[in-house]
Amino acid sequence: MRKPFLLSIALYLCTSIIAQPHADKEQTKRIDEIFARYEAANPGCQFSISKNDEIIYSKVWGKADLENDVPLTTSSLIEAGSVSKQFTAAAILLLEQQGKLSLEDDIRKYLPEIKDYSTVIRIKHLIHHTSGLKDWGSVAGLTGWPRGTKAYNNNDALEIISHQKTLNNIPGEEFIYSNSNYNLLAIIVQRTSGISLAEFTTQYIFIPAGMTHTQWRDNYKRVVPNRSVAYEKKSTGYETDMPNEDVYGNGGLLTTTEDLLKWNSFYFSGKFGNPSLVSKQIALDAFNNGVTNYYGAGLFIQTQNGHKVIRHSGATGSYRCYLAYYPEQKLSIAWLSNTSQYDTARYNVVSAVENLLAPRTPGFRPAKKEADAVVQLTAAQIKPLEGWYRQNKSGAAMLIQVKGDELQADGRKLVPVNDTRFTGGNFTFIFDKGKGMITTNEDKDTIVYTVAPPANLSANTIKDYLGKYYSEETETAMTLIQKENTLQVWVNSNNIFTLRPMYKDGFAISNIGGTLYFERDAKGNITGMKISIARARNVAFEKVK
Repeated sequence: MRKPFLLSIALYLCTSIIAQPHADKEQTKRIDEIFARYEAANPGCQFSISKNDEIIYSKVWGKADLENDVPLTTSSLIEAGSVSKQFTAAAILLLEQQGKLSLEDDIRKYLPEIKDYSTVIRIKHLIHHTSGLKDWGSVAGLTGWPRGTKAYNNNDALEIISHQKTLNNIPGEEFIYSNSNYNLLAIIVQRTSGISLAEFTTQYIFIPAGMTHTQWRDNYKRVVPNRSVAYEKKSTGYETDMPNEDVYGNGGLLTTTEDLLKWNSFYFSGKFGNPSLVSKQIALDAFNNGVTNYYGAGLFIQTQNGHKVIRHSGATGSYRCYLAYYPEQKLSIAWLSNTSQYDTARYNVVSAVENLLAPRTPGFRPAKKEADAVVQLTAAQIKPLEGWYRQNKSGAAMLIQVKGDELQADGRKLVPVNDTRFTGGNFTFIFDKGKGMITTNEDKDTIVYTVAPPANLSANTIKDYLGKYYSEETETAMTLIQKENTLQVWVNSNNIFTLRPMYKDGFAISNIGGTLYFERDAKGNITGMKISIARARNVAFEKVK
């Protein structure tokens, strides 16, 4: 009786070894080559791959701490940036399952500090980035104290958000990525569960999923063993670039690539929630017009080379992260880096690996663009389309110019489909001659522009703009001064913005991007100005008399 038993054990062990997944040798060699740019003496990264829930590749390159010559390991903690959002969203979904909230709830039920905008903002709008709430960090940048200069926490974020008098958009109308959404979700978790997001996710996600190295940076001063230092590459060498703040939920997850793979395995195998919440995690919502929004619960639901992929990227300070899952291949890819050195590199290592492991499917072709059928137009035919076009919702502008026989939008070539319809990149431009234009993209986002008269800046007109402006939304003042023939916005000695004229009363903010435009009363007197920057539209400033 003993021999058959031992034989069966031997056969089981042999089968287990043979069945143990492993990366193809040629693929492993190619991946190693792809990551060769990370040198042993410099900041580096972790990179891990799993197939069928088993890790088939996991390596590290570079240093975790340059000052103390500490190498990165697979257990070194690196911050995940916005990849953290899916864990905040997962906590909300679990609270809904526990009966403590509903995604349809008005957020003011839990956040009475938020203004009543005469339209309901629901928890689902926060999750899908359709709330219209301005990004608090973008607003903070207008105070002279942008993120990174103060140790902000979630209560600070709530304070800034609660001062905003207007929304970027009607809730459910547009996708505008805003960290405010996920800081507020973190607060909702605390107010409904009675414990912090950090405690809640540790108890209900990290421990059940076996994510033994994962925690939140909810106190940046806390000593965290094995935490890597984030570095930015300067012309003089590397400098530390750490997120010295306590805001979290939008980001702030300290983790490893192997722990991130455990999370993918945990929830995609149906183990998160009872019953499984995976369908809600990747469920899509629709905009008010019925068009699908491809942002799930802290996850982008997209396609890559013809394959469905569920993913998110992240960046905080100089930490970088990417986590993806290819459900058809049961393939997970996780990357964490403690340097932003290669942000502008033309070659993306993660994309190269994705193309290697999930190449184009047979017969896959990118969507055919309308520009495949074009017409030839003369300079005289397109000349009437020239000029400044002002975006109605934010005051942002686009310059349409003729160069030779070519129409350009902010220097980008537009290809004519007919005399009023053009394509450029992923956008379609439709002109209403002399009145305006609309642009649409492949996601069917539509932006409306009107023709705006060009700026006429002279010694006389520039004086109209000078003076002090105060904003209740930022609780700060700005002073507009004249320097030679240009306008400057003085916030404080460290924040002086130069204005570049576009259309009448509209200026581009050269230093930080965005638009500043002035408002006038019926008599033509300037009464105030509004600033629109990335993720925050129309922050209002009133002219001080």
